Order: sequence, then C-alpha cells, then structure tokens
Amino acid sequence: MSMNAHPWGRWMQGLRLRRMRRRLADPAYAFLLDAPPPGEWVALDCETTGLDVRRDEIISIGAVRIVGERILTSQRLELLVRPSRGVPGDSVRIHRLRERDLAQGLSIEEALARLLRFIGSRPLVGYYLEFDVAMIERAMQPWLGIGLPNERIEVSALYYDHRFQQMPPWQQQAPDIDLRFATLMADLGLPQRDAHDALNDAVMAALAFIKLRRLRGAK
Repeated sequence: MSMNAHPWGRWMQGLRLRRMRRRLADPAYAFLLDAPPPGEWVALDCETTGLDVRRDEIISIGAVRIVGERILTSQRLELLVRPSRGVPGDSVRIHRLRERDLAQGLSIEEALARLLRFIGSRPLVGYYLEFDVAMIERAMQPWLGIGLPNERIEVSALYYDHRFQQMPPWQQQAPDIDLRFATLMADLGLPQRDAHDALNDAVMAALAFIKLRRLRGAK
C-alpha cells in the first residue's frame, strides 16, 4: 500500500496541496494541483550542462505520456532550451548538443511553461528522476512559487525491488544489483535507443515502467 492510500497519508497529501495552492504565484497553473487522471503518467528526462543542481542548466527536455500499458508517442514533448552560459565540452560529448544547436532554443521559462501544461497533475516516471526534478524546480520556483507537486516514480527503484524479490534469502542480506540503465533495459528484454537524448531516455523509462508494473502484477 502506498503512503497516499493510507488515511494518514491522504490527509498529509491534502495538507501539502493546500499549502502549495496558497503559495502558487500564478493561478493559471492551479491545474497542477488537481487530482491526476487515473491510469496516466508522464515519462520525463532532461539533458543538462552538467550535474551540479546549483549551477548547471537544462538544455533539453523530453517527455511522453503513458496511458495504461500504452506509450503515446504521438503525445510527446521534445524541447531545446537556450542556456544563459556556454555549454562545456564534456557535456557536448555526452548529449551531442552544441551551443549553435541551442541558439534558437526556448528560454527556460517558456520551456517549463510548455512542460507543465503537458504534464498536468499526472505522476512522473523517470530514471534517476530526482535530479531532473531538482533542476526543474530550481528554475520554476522563483516565478511560480512552488515546486512540482506530482508524484514521482523512480524506475531504478522499481527494478531494484523486482531483482531483490527474485533473490534467494541468503543473497538478500547484502544485495549487489547493477542499476545502470543499459543493464536494466537488457535484463528486462527491452529495446534500447541512443542514450543521453532526452526523448529517447523518456521513452526507455516508459518502457521499463510498463514492463515492471506488468511483472509486479499491477492493474
């Protein structure tokens, strides 16, 4: 049972949402605090100039909607974001986005406005999602007054639980589970796309999420 399914969890969630509604600086985004549509999620990934949440910037965003066990690739979001500073060479070698590729990109404010409208109140799915959420929240809180209220579902945590449950009891005392994205996808028998592309990574996270829910017997 999830925390939100427990009466105390539901009460705490309701209190959290009421506080966020009071802090929301722009009522046009009140939809973020609505009840999510049942059986829908959004898989999300961001590419950034680096891994420092305090200093680095988002340069691309990929997202795709999930309904039941279907990935709606026709309902996807793929955005380039114009950074305020140069893109380090090490970063370019990873995601292959050069400064000239990003020169006509959106401002971070416009990109996040589009992303929030795309996400709505749906739960978010991703691989090491907390980093992406932290980068988004750092940019959105100054102008919106709140962070993302959406539930977050971490694919690597679902995979860890899946592998842990497969182990005999004597191995569960100190489990050593490889959580690399490529390992996870290969072990689940899922197709892999070129990594470090925001939309590709979002689609792969969606595939893994659906497969892991199916293995867990989720309805």
